[in-house]
Amino acid sequence: MKRNSRLSLALHTLGHMAADPDDAQTSTEIAEHAGTNPVVVRRVLGRLREAGLLISEKGHAGGWKLARAPADITLADVFAALDEQLFSYDDNTEPAHCAVERAMRQRISSVMTDIERKLVDQLNSISIDEMRN
Repeated sequence: MKRNSRLSLALHTLGHMAADPDDAQTSTEIAEHAGTNPVVVRRVLGRLREAGLLISEKGHAGGWKLARAPADITLADVFAALDEQLFSYDDNTEPAHCAVERAMRQRISSVMTDIERKLVDQLNSISIDEMRN
């Protein structure tokens, strides 16, 4: 599976934030630590804020902080906040005129959906706090 940089960045950042939940971190600080651009960081963290996982404060002492206790944020929360998918589905493909192809598409789609559901169940059992330990 290809490593997803948004998910990796989010989990890495939340893991560091969990170490000191009261300390606000700027997107520039996070970007320097993660070796990426602050704009990329702001995009990812903005999605986490929209999902209620982070808060952001403006001003001199501002930055990003956890909105909930690290034990109350699961990896599934992060996965969902980023609107991640394990597999890409192409809903715009032409309809299959072949019965075998139609059956194959339905079966494969069913298997992939089941795998993704199991992944989310596993991610739901791991908190950001547990990830650090």
